[in-house]
Amino acid sequence: MAAAPSVFHRVRTGSKIGAQYDQDGNLIQVEAREDEEQSIKLAEILELLLAAGYFRARIKGLSPFDKVVGGMTWCITTCNFDIDVDLLFQENSTIGQKIALTEKIVSVLPKMKCPHRLEPHQIQGLDFIHIFPVIQWLVKRAIETREEMGDYVRVYSISQFQKTHSLPEDEELLQRKDEAVRTVLDVLEVYKPQRKYRRQRDAGELLDEESRVHSTLLEYGRRYGFSKQSKQGQVGERKASLPTGSQAAPPGMAELSEEDHLQAVEEMRITTLMNSMAAMAHEEGKLTASAVGQIVGLQSEEIKQMVSEYAEKQSELSSEERSERYGPLQQHRRAVGSLNKQIQQKTKQLEELQAKYAEVKTGCDDAKSSLLEATEHSKELEKELKCSDEMEEQADCSLLEKLRALVTTDENLKQQEQEFRTHCREEMVRLQQNIEELKTVSGQDTEEEKERNQLIDKQYNTDREKLQKIRLLMARRNREIAILQRKIDEVPSRAELTQYQKRFIELYSQVSATHKETKQFFTLYNTLDDKKVYLEKEVNLLNSIHDNFHQAMASSAAKEQFLRQMEQIVEGIKQSRIKMEKKKQENKMRRDQLNDEYLELLDKQRLYFKTVKDFKEECRKNEMLLSKLRAKGAC
Repeated sequence: MAAAPSVFHRVRTGSKIGAQYDQDGNLIQVEAREDEEQSIKLAEILELLLAAGYFRARIKGLSPFDKVVGGMTWCITTCNFDIDVDLLFQENSTIGQKIALTEKIVSVLPKMKCPHRLEPHQIQGLDFIHIFPVIQWLVKRAIETREEMGDYVRVYSISQFQKTHSLPEDEELLQRKDEAVRTVLDVLEVYKPQRKYRRQRDAGELLDEESRVHSTLLEYGRRYGFSKQSKQGQVGERKASLPTGSQAAPPGMAELSEEDHLQAVEEMRITTLMNSMAAMAHEEGKLTASAVGQIVGLQSEEIKQMVSEYAEKQSELSSEERSERYGPLQQHRRAVGSLNKQIQQKTKQLEELQAKYAEVKTGCDDAKSSLLEATEHSKELEKELKCSDEMEEQADCSLLEKLRALVTTDENLKQQEQEFRTHCREEMVRLQQNIEELKTVSGQDTEEEKERNQLIDKQYNTDREKLQKIRLLMARRNREIAILQRKIDEVPSRAELTQYQKRFIELYSQVSATHKETKQFFTLYNTLDDKKVYLEKEVNLLNSIHDNFHQAMASSAAKEQFLRQMEQIVEGIKQSRIKMEKKKQENKMRRDQLNDEYLELLDKQRLYFKTVKDFKEECRKNEMLLSKLRAKGAC
């Protein structure tokens, strides 16, 4: 049979006992909540911090609190969030520093719009189940911030590097840059569009837009003709326009004849456009049909025929390079589009004119209002002038003359002051220029100035060395002060001691209540067990009496023996009753004795509390007197 578990070995579920420290600042090992889920969450938190780049989580000498809180502080700092809180994390901090740091972290998380809520006691009690989602969100935010800042930092570092350094490729590019720019400019100059022909003034104005476009392109040496689609469309229209009763020509011959006809029409159009043009000054060596006609005369038919044949040959060779030519439908569409564009332009001009009209109207209204104000102001001035004239007539003439003389002298003095200031500025500029010229003429300093500069440099170096030594001494003193401050912080303050006392009293009261409850359970169990034993004995006795009663009543000897046994049983019950009464009396006496001791202890406790209160009051008075003495000594 397995041993029953101890009643005292029972831990309350959900209890969170924070880390406690002794007077030397060492961690006191107390009971803490440790289960499998908490350890799994701690491992996941450490893996997340390592994946984010916080590698101090791998140090085995650090406590879980330092790893988790250090990782949270690092993530908040990495997120580059603008907060007015000093998140200074130190390992192996005191309990006061840990409480302050956890409160700061909890206050910062809502400002960063963290969707998860966390309390300071959950961080201090290492409740990793509630800490894990916060760590997960912080790590995600830190990684996103680092990715956003990566490109910016890279570009900034490249720009800072290029300010003071340059690569061999950059130097080579700078050397070849001027030459490359010149080459590009030369190529653009060589291959820029050149005008070869110019339309004569007496040739007449072209009516449609398509003819003007073709004429402009021909002036720069570009020739365009019909496309295959437009040719096929026109051929189809002509086939449809043929009468139904007429005999159709072979399909191949019809297409060739239509194409030749369109080609001839196009060539005649280009020829007429070219006849109305004259060569430019730099293209005089190239003769056109119009130039030949002017030179030889209109009666030389052979030269005209040769020129026309040459133009036909040239048009046949460049037929593949000609662009599309639009039919009547496309011309109509283009005319409609151009009219729509003109309408849009006119509407825009109308809107601009309306806006200008509104601005002019507002300006006119402003001018009218300003004119009214000016007229009112002029009327007021006229009234004031009339009043001043009346006052002058009533006032003394000698006094007015003196005032006028003083006003004129004041204005003259102001003008002289202004002229004097401008003269002083000009003189200052001239003297500064003279000083600069003398400095440039003198070139080098004199020997005396050199010696003086050397003495100044020597004095500067000695003072700088003294300053360096003083800084080293100050740094040493600062380190000593920091060590002493750390030692002072390790000693718990009165508030911390009071907090420890309260926590220990609460723990003691909790343990004593549990102990008292357990003791009552033990007493109840023992009482019920004894009652059960006695009841079992009574039941067994009554059963034996009931079973032996009929046999004992059969004979007188058995009856007498039965009676003697009954008397013995009654005697044993009386003796056991006397023993229990005696035991009860002893327990009662012991209870009274313990009650008296308890009352004595209560009196001692009251005296102890009173003594502690008096001691605190005296300590407070002592501190006040010490502060007054220090203030008097400082004065």
